[in-house]
Amino acid sequence: MVDPAIILVSEHHADVLLDEFRSRYQRDYELRTATNTAQAEEVAREIGDAGGQVAMFVTDSRLPDVDHIFAAIHRWRVVVPTARRVIAAHWDYFLADGPSLRIGLAKGKYDAYLLMPRGKRDEEFHHAITDLLSDWTSTVPQPEVVTAKIVSPARDSLTMAIRDFLDRMGMQNRVWHPDAPELQDYLAGIREQLGVEELRWPLVVAANRVPIQATSVRDVAISINGRPGDLKIDEVVDLAIVGGGPSGLAAAVYGASEGLSVVVLDAEAIGGQAGTSSMIRNYLGFPRGISGMRLAQRARNQALRFGTQFFTGWEVTALEPGGEGSPHLLRCDGGEIRARTILISSGVTYRKLGVPALEDLVGAGVNYGAAMTAAREMEDYDVVVVGGGNSAGQAALHLARFARTVTIVVRRPRIEETMSQYLVDEISYNERIEVRPCTRVVDGGGAGQLEWLCLEDTVTGERTTAQARGLFLLLGAEPRCDWLPQELARDKNSFVLTGRDVPRDQWVDGLPPANLATTVPGIFAAGDVRSGSMKRVAAASGEGASVVPLVHAYLAPTPEDEVTTPVS
Repeated sequence: MVDPAIILVSEHHADVLLDEFRSRYQRDYELRTATNTAQAEEVAREIGDAGGQVAMFVTDSRLPDVDHIFAAIHRWRVVVPTARRVIAAHWDYFLADGPSLRIGLAKGKYDAYLLMPRGKRDEEFHHAITDLLSDWTSTVPQPEVVTAKIVSPARDSLTMAIRDFLDRMGMQNRVWHPDAPELQDYLAGIREQLGVEELRWPLVVAANRVPIQATSVRDVAISINGRPGDLKIDEVVDLAIVGGGPSGLAAAVYGASEGLSVVVLDAEAIGGQAGTSSMIRNYLGFPRGISGMRLAQRARNQALRFGTQFFTGWEVTALEPGGEGSPHLLRCDGGEIRARTILISSGVTYRKLGVPALEDLVGAGVNYGAAMTAAREMEDYDVVVVGGGNSAGQAALHLARFARTVTIVVRRPRIEETMSQYLVDEISYNERIEVRPCTRVVDGGGAGQLEWLCLEDTVTGERTTAQARGLFLLLGAEPRCDWLPQELARDKNSFVLTGRDVPRDQWVDGLPPANLATTVPGIFAAGDVRSGSMKRVAAASGEGASVVPLVHAYLAPTPEDEVTTPVS
């Protein structure tokens, strides 16, 4: 495999950049230099024509053949949409150029504005570079370094679902065809290991576990993490968390760090819907942005460090509230967990589109959610994103790195009504993205794979047919609450009621439950599943952290329970 390239561009300081990058990146990347915009563009085209990849452009803020650096960045973006773009200004004019360049940063014209390295061990500079290269690597269809191998003759819906799960778990993965010559001895050894004459596909080997002939994503999850019943959780845990999104992860970190025994169950991959976001730019403390997957995996690792146990791929099917002094019980296909307190942070699911012809193509071009893996398969195709929230905006921007065109379809007149301004600005700048307001998808089809969509203007009723290889549905949210008992009060849309939102006739002694407490003592709710939540990552994280003091208060002995030891 040819090493991906980093192109360093500066009229007067290319040698400085080359010297700095050579000492750190020469082994893994091809380093090329250019002194102006046109030369850098020529180098990028040359690499692409030879079958190579450009991972990053690193450019001075002033180049001789353009009036403004944004013109250069735009030209490079057209040639290599997937490359990360970094401005590394020389210290002579870093401060002077900053005000005008930061406007472009806010609009997503480039990925980072850095000060050119001034000597050895400029770790702040290289931290930014390695973060961006890591982000780029996660979008490569066939990464070189993998922790999970998939052998499959087709990119069918199951294979793609497994890849998406592994991506969201932060596990670099790659797909091989079973006829690949370099695999034949390897597959022969697996047949012997499994005691079978013929292998079934897809075959998955994740994190050096025993190879499995997967029939579902759950098979892969079990092969990595086991099931609750397998790990014999016989003790009663202090806090069981249902759902590993931002609120559940925050509760796990704060709870386990304060000495609680914590278990997290998630039906899918850790991170929830936030984990599918390609880039979250407005989360506190990450000025260059962070992908939802990386944010979730960092939080997971943090929780693991404090002793939290995680089980993914197992959907909780029932919650049985405990009686007087007895623990609550969670049931799932893999086993049971008894817990003194429970946090419901199971999030929401995207609403169904309701078009039968398109429901039949889910996994074959039609996707609910951002589907990061499917996005990589959209290179040079036309795709449609349905939805007007931040998740839809983030998905559209990510897809624009690969797809020929991206059309955002919304029923409202303007996306500004429901989307953060920074995303609106980035979308307006991106020439590959078109927004179609007052529009809905009414039909579509294809021969086993999505090929076309029918779009209807909700004002005039006019219908048009458009080619589309991908449809990404990020519609309004519905809570995952069908497994909850009747004792937990919910609103008319089935979101869990907490605090003062609980009906007065269910208050105890004339007092409402605590802010995040439900109608069942010892059971709490946080994040998107909670009625009245903000539906933002930061808000969900705050709610998860805020649950922990309530858990401590619930578990703390009352004065009547305390034993007084006489003083002798």
